Formats: sequence, C-alpha cells, structure tokens
Amino acid sequence: MTSITAIRSCTVRIPLDVATSFSTRQVLAREFALVEVEADDGHQGIGFTYGGSAAGSIVTEAVRELLAPVLLGEDSYRVEGLWAEMYQEALLQGRTGSVMRALSALDMALWDRNARAAGLPLYKLLGGYAEDSVRGYASGGYYLEGKTPEMLGDELRGYVDLGFDAVKIKVGSLEPHQEGERLAAVRQAIGDEVLLMLDCTNGWRNLETALRHMAVYEQYDPYFIEEPFLPDDIDNHARLVQSTHVPVATGEIEAGRWRFKELLDREAATILQPDAICCGGITEFRRIAALAASYGVSVAPHAYHELHLHLAASTPNATFVEVFTDDSIVNFRRLIEPQAVVEGGRVLLPDRPGLGFDFVAEAVDRYAVQPWAE
Repeated sequence: MTSITAIRSCTVRIPLDVATSFSTRQVLAREFALVEVEADDGHQGIGFTYGGSAAGSIVTEAVRELLAPVLLGEDSYRVEGLWAEMYQEALLQGRTGSVMRALSALDMALWDRNARAAGLPLYKLLGGYAEDSVRGYASGGYYLEGKTPEMLGDELRGYVDLGFDAVKIKVGSLEPHQEGERLAAVRQAIGDEVLLMLDCTNGWRNLETALRHMAVYEQYDPYFIEEPFLPDDIDNHARLVQSTHVPVATGEIEAGRWRFKELLDREAATILQPDAICCGGITEFRRIAALAASYGVSVAPHAYHELHLHLAASTPNATFVEVFTDDSIVNFRRLIEPQAVVEGGRVLLPDRPGLGFDFVAEAVDRYAVQPWAE
C-alpha cells in the first residue's frame, strides 16, 4: 500500500490587469485554492480550483478541516473509494460549491500523484483516446470600456490568424440590436466558416428576453449559446432548447453526475460543459462524460485547458477544450510552468508525467493570501 503522508494547501489572489465585465458582473481578481498530496513512496501530486473573486479561503479551509483527515494514511491508488468517503464526509457542508471544489482539487492531486508515480502523462493513465493533440476554441470577446464592435472583430480575427477555427464571445449584456452589431462585426471579421460560440454567463432571467436575443443571434449561425439562464433554472433551459435551433450548452459550475443527469433527462442542454475543478474532480468528470455519451451528447469542458487537455484526450465524446490565449482573463497560468503548447488551434499533448506542469514557488508566494500549511 502507498500511504498518503501529507496534504498541504494554500490560497492565492491574482488581480486582473484590467477590470473585465461579463453580462452580469465585473471581475477584478481571481482566487485559487492550491493543494499538494504526498505519499510514502516520495511522489507528490498537485491540484487546484477556482475559489471565486473573493473568499477563496473557504475552499482551503474545507481542504484542511474537513477532507484532508479523510485522506491521510489512506492508499493513494484507491481513488474511487477515497472520492466516496470525501463525498460522504461533506454531505452536510455542501455537495456543491466550495466544498465540492475542495474535493475536486484533492481528487485531481491524487490522479496527478499516481500518474507521476507511474511515469505517465495523465491522459495516458486515463486510457488515452486522442493521438497527439485536442481541438481548441479561442475564448474571448469580453466587455471592456470603449471596446467597439470593430475592435471586437479585430480581436476575434486575431484568434483565427493563430489557427483557431472556432471562437467564443460574451453576449447578453446589451440590448439585442447592440449585440447584433457586435455579432455582425465578428462575422465580417472571421468569415462564415469559423465556428462562433456565444456565452451569456447566466445573463437572462426569463424566456422572453432570451427569445428576443436569439431572434437576432440566429442569423449569425452560432455554434451554441452557453449558460443562458441561472444554473438552477433548468425549466427555461429546456424551453429554450425547444425554441431555437441553436444548441444550448451549460454545466460549467454544476457538480455531481446526478445534476448532469437531470439536465439530460429534462433535455435542458444539447452540450455539457463539466469542469473538473468543481464538478467533483477528474473522477466525477469521467462519470459525467460517460453518462453524456450514453445519451449521445458531447462534452466541451470549461476553461483550464492545461488540465482539460488530459480529459478531452481520454474522452471519446469530448469535442473541444476552451483556450485562453493569454492570462488577462483566466490568470491561473501565472502560477504554473511549463505552459501547454497550442499550435494551429490545437492543444498538444505533453510528454511529462501527471498533469505536465508544476506550481512556480515564487509566483505562489507572491500572490498567497493564505500560505502553504498542512
């Protein structure tokens, strides 16, 4: 047996260089909870999760006070059993949200540790499907003060020039005719062959608003409309699926396979977007992807291509990974080296064991608001 001997965690806060707006909120900084899991064979694994724009320390406390005691002294290779025991321990504190994010980070660290011990990249340990790369789409198109439709078009054209044949922008904050101006500028800039994804970021509160917007958006041939409503408003997701030919995508902050099964059973999503940093880790992501496959539904994991390249590469029904081409919006990459390599719109699969990256100690120390501790 390989026994878990130490679990360390910390919280970091990384300011955004420029305040950035979604359809419903503005983000000034991002907080991440980081974990390290070590076993008595000397191998160590890392994990992380996004703790929000404030109070990320809640996640770290869940790691230290609630879940680490479940893992210490246990066999690091008994991942399924440890997942079940952590989930059971967390029933009262939260089966979603910060506690599930803590569980997700620890589960990720277990998989990373075991892959490093085996000397294998994580995607190979998971039973690789892709050969050498996975398809990416460039995510951007945020609202910034003074950003015109023409400037938005130039941004998206820049992604196409990098080799991406699929791009995504934020929508839903403005009136439908104003959003139409943005979409028209983007289509003119990228052409008709490039896939255009739209992300509403939970922006609409009723079906009539969604339908007004979709009546404008549909003429620009969107590949999907993402997170049109609040996550719990499953009924309106289902109604929108029935009301537009544009596929509806959601699930990036959902947790647990049961919630995703509800989305599938109620036909409330055409594409699922699980995120291993919050849905229950790598273990639960795999269950969700297999569940989706049984319904004939594809998955397109949310953000963090450094992690999700491994999951997409080992999941037959995964279509894309979401790629941020710089660290201006999702700035987690400031904490890690080496960076994932993106060429011609595809993310190359790494040869290094485990996740293929490590935390940069100097960067973690610079941004830490809760230093490393067991």
